[in-house]
Amino acid sequence: MNGLYSRLVEYSASDYYGFHMPGHKRRTSGGVKLPYEIDITEIEGFDDLHHAGGILKDAQRLAAKVYGAEESRYLVNGSTAGILSAILGSTYKGERILAARHCHKSVYHAIYLNELKPVYLYPEFEAGLHMNMDISVSAVRTALMAYTDIRAVVVVSPTFEGVISDIRGIADVVHDYGIPLIVDEAHGSHLGFHPYFGTNALAKGADVVIHSVHKTLPSLTQTALLHVQGEFADRRRIFRYLDMLQSSSPSYILMASIDNCVRMIDGRGRELFEDYVERLTQLRDSLGKLKCLRLVSTENYDCSKLVISVNGLGITGKDLYQVLLERFHLQLEMAAGTYVVAMTSVSDSREGFARLQRALFEIDAELEKGSSGKVGETGDVGIDGLPVNEQVMTCARAFEISDRESGTEELAWQDAVGRISAEYAYLYPPGSPLIVPGERISRETVNLLLQYQAAGFSIEGTEKAGRIRALRIQRE
Repeated sequence: MNGLYSRLVEYSASDYYGFHMPGHKRRTSGGVKLPYEIDITEIEGFDDLHHAGGILKDAQRLAAKVYGAEESRYLVNGSTAGILSAILGSTYKGERILAARHCHKSVYHAIYLNELKPVYLYPEFEAGLHMNMDISVSAVRTALMAYTDIRAVVVVSPTFEGVISDIRGIADVVHDYGIPLIVDEAHGSHLGFHPYFGTNALAKGADVVIHSVHKTLPSLTQTALLHVQGEFADRRRIFRYLDMLQSSSPSYILMASIDNCVRMIDGRGRELFEDYVERLTQLRDSLGKLKCLRLVSTENYDCSKLVISVNGLGITGKDLYQVLLERFHLQLEMAAGTYVVAMTSVSDSREGFARLQRALFEIDAELEKGSSGKVGETGDVGIDGLPVNEQVMTCARAFEISDRESGTEELAWQDAVGRISAEYAYLYPPGSPLIVPGERISRETVNLLLQYQAAGFSIEGTEKAGRIRALRIQRE
């Protein structure tokens, strides 16, 4: 039998090892298997996610207890459904929102749906690592002082690379203005279960927190949690949007996966995380001895992420990513201009860690001998920080003009400077837009996209590679 199922079965039997989400790493969790024969719908005795009053209500209460939230909800459409619901339920149409510019594209989709006026928080940028850092408390305070009509604040922490912002400090400032702080903590569902990783955003005062349990914990892809607490989050409106945006036929297999994951953490969390942290610290200590490649982190950091820098070595992150995949059958989560990201979880095996360690030291030895041709010959790609584009109009207005009024024209990147974009443009992962519809495309942005394109990265969000749709008008 040919097709997707056959390909999946074939891949599962291969020796490829995944340093990427989902966090279960294709290993069964607690002996639980989830076959077709337990795939049901809302039948007697199994409750209804949209009107939970029985087993699902109890399961969500357990999730709230384990994570330290006042209320938690299961998400079977991923963190995306939670982020959309949180933003739509915390703002009204046309209001202003303060958002980290390196947020996931789902934040931008919520801004579009509610026709919001965004004010962007740009993260610090570490030139030596070519990596975006955290959102500072002072930047949040400055923005809230300048725009007194902001109705909600949304930040991402940890980032795809593991950078953590000062959520406690940000929450204190945001609450001074009587508005909610929404934290996209999709990559931090493991935080709070061991001192090595620190506490989660709920413990630091955030009002709405979204966790992708499938990213860093043993749960099936597409499973996540939305948590709310405190007086600033309008949970009635948030939950109403959640009912609208989630499937009316939620998968019991996915919900069982969330429940199994939460119960495993609740019952065996200490044991699981002690073993995981021991393996992980040994690996990080070993990788700290690499001579050419470099294991990097920041002051406030999620150490479950392994970020390996190739900066200054004459190769790109994409080169290292491909070598690890093709020569060593190690599939990493992400490649950037000068680094790669390997995701780890409690489900990683000692053998998997050992394979990654051996591969990186073998590559490191080749680089030390100057035989980088065995690794890649693309050359350094020193990508700069997030570009700044002038906001000419809201995303919603740009789409309206594009669809109903003057329309668009398709341009090569080089010819798009100064034009108003009618499309998103982003790298995926991490899925943070470099261009948003309604923005005037800057020369800085075009140069950055051309750099990525030349290095072999795929630019997503546009209909055609190397081209972008722009509005025919210059300004309203």
